[in-house]
Amino acid sequence: MLHGIRIVEFEALGPAPFAAMLMADLGAEVTVVHRKGASDIPGKQAANLLDRGKRSISLDLKAPADIAVARALIARSDGLIEGLRPGVMERLELGPDTAHELNPRLVYGRMTGWGQSGPRAAQAGHDLNYLGLSGALFYAGLPGDVPGVPPTLLGDIGGGALYLAVGMLAGLLNAQRTGRGTVIDAAIVDGASHMMALLLSMGAQFSTTARGASLLDGPHWSRCYACADGRHVAVQCLEPKFYALFLDRLGLTGDPLFVDQFDPGQWPAQTRALATLFAAQSRDHWTALFSGTDACVGPVLSPAEAQADAHIAARGIWCDGAPAPAPRFDGTIARSGPIPGRGEHGPLILNELKKEGLL
Repeated sequence: MLHGIRIVEFEALGPAPFAAMLMADLGAEVTVVHRKGASDIPGKQAANLLDRGKRSISLDLKAPADIAVARALIARSDGLIEGLRPGVMERLELGPDTAHELNPRLVYGRMTGWGQSGPRAAQAGHDLNYLGLSGALFYAGLPGDVPGVPPTLLGDIGGGALYLAVGMLAGLLNAQRTGRGTVIDAAIVDGASHMMALLLSMGAQFSTTARGASLLDGPHWSRCYACADGRHVAVQCLEPKFYALFLDRLGLTGDPLFVDQFDPGQWPAQTRALATLFAAQSRDHWTALFSGTDACVGPVLSPAEAQADAHIAARGIWCDGAPAPAPRFDGTIARSGPIPGRGEHGPLILNELKKEGLL
């Protein structure tokens, strides 16, 4: 879908390389500028999954000759992705102003935790800090428990990389229409806050001041339960018709304790009863019991177990031990390219730049 689009990525950690990988999965030609150093020695660094489908060149961005190469890459690209602290690219004289002098159509994507401006912009931080400040972490846990530590899927990827990718795509479309580039300021704290719009859309059914008082973070029918084998099942039968199926499978239809699905005062007792019930059998027992139903109950699988699941396998969601590209177009799974060695394509890229008269 993005064939013919050129992206230059400056090496960083976390969401920026993920966004660039997503662009590569979608067909863009992504050239990642790896930092030159000891890690370029063959065998000294394991292949990075987030570099799949990209081309790699190693540059020392403090060396004038290598800065010239970086500028040439910017001049020929449609988009740029960087995930460094605010001000770093400017100090390297590769910031947006310089880049747009070289290439007015360039879409300049910036990925940070706090954003390019604001009192915290220069501070260090990680996923948990951004989620905590946004309000999203408030709901990461059950009532009475300390908020849990969500996987980086929520902050780095959900609030960060995917918002950067959407911004890049919008910027590329705008550049095609107007001939003008733009600067994308993608911050995890922004994206995490924006993602709460779905919860807030629930209005009175969703509490913004108390944990455990909302339809999705307090009820007995919206949580995970431990099983006899120490594994877990996930239950979330929100709609009454699904809740009825849930009770039917458990033999609880008509039980006075479970008649009222939406009474918060009953949720603690209902939860305790279900916890005892689920703890009496293995996860696989409950998986089999609810298999093929709309009761919205299923196993909590490890990544290794997920790869062996019949549905996951049938859709080819994993390929060669890694998640396959998503989404699909016309029902077809895109195939990602190989993971390059650091600097592997340096000679090829330099030759291209010379042929194009950029070096």
